[in-house]
Amino acid sequence: MARYILRRIFYMAITLFIIASVSFFLMKMLPGSPLNAEDKLTEQQKEIVLEKYGLNDPVPVQYVSYLGGLVQGDLGLSFASDNTPVSKILMDRIGPSLQLGAQALLVGTILGILLGLISAISHNGFLDYSSTILAVLGTSIPSFVLAGMLQWYLAVEFELFPVALWGTFEHTVLPTIALMIFPLATAARFTRTEMIEVMGSPYITTARAKGLTEYGIIFRHGLRNALIPLVTVMGPMAVSLMTGTLVIEEIFAVPGIGEQFVKSVMVNDYPTIMGTTLLFAFLFVVIILVIDILYVLIDPRIRLTGGES
Repeated sequence: MARYILRRIFYMAITLFIIASVSFFLMKMLPGSPLNAEDKLTEQQKEIVLEKYGLNDPVPVQYVSYLGGLVQGDLGLSFASDNTPVSKILMDRIGPSLQLGAQALLVGTILGILLGLISAISHNGFLDYSSTILAVLGTSIPSFVLAGMLQWYLAVEFELFPVALWGTFEHTVLPTIALMIFPLATAARFTRTEMIEVMGSPYITTARAKGLTEYGIIFRHGLRNALIPLVTVMGPMAVSLMTGTLVIEEIFAVPGIGEQFVKSVMVNDYPTIMGTTLLFAFLFVVIILVIDILYVLIDPRIRLTGGES
């Protein structure tokens, strides 16, 4: 296991290097410059600013300079935020996005698994059809539409929660509900499909023949195997949720990373664009590693290639 993790960390470093390189050169292809919106600056002043940040240097020189800072943990200074370090901007913004994403993923996944389990147990019954309809609605209804409905009914009409802004736990409830619907529907759909397939397997028939209780068959044998495909799907979804959903953050005025990223693109704030991209990539590769380890924890019969048997 230790050898496997070390090998994967090495591959993660290579992956991040490639992503940083490709993102850097793609970013340089964006039209305009960070000073386009600064109409108050004279051309001479703009040249001084560009020279200060090395933006007048050849692109390969800028690339080497950026990688040198990156190796030292320096993501650069934000052009659009009064020379604030990009790392500070991301740390200030990542908290709300992580909280919303974690809450939405945890609650949505648990409820989705329960919904899919109920649907599979009562296959072709009333509960099955009802659960399937709820899962389809959860997948079909855009989160921003649900967010607007939640604001109107639960915040404006019944005054149960704040309409928007950020501060207390109550401010997180509505955006969490809006975000959790998609993972809930996804978890329900996958759990139902896999549970129906697993419950028809020969080893389930053998377990029943041995006299095991239905509860033990469902949870000890059926659900454990049914969760493996779900883990694969939920991993990448966790990254997108934990780094914030732009539309939801805008609707509820959540000061998260998604909002900051779009603002950075609009003003060509290169260091912030790069820092946010690398953060997304880092979270993604870490989640993939965690998924591989979870495979073994869910089903010990699976062995990690290159790890211990």
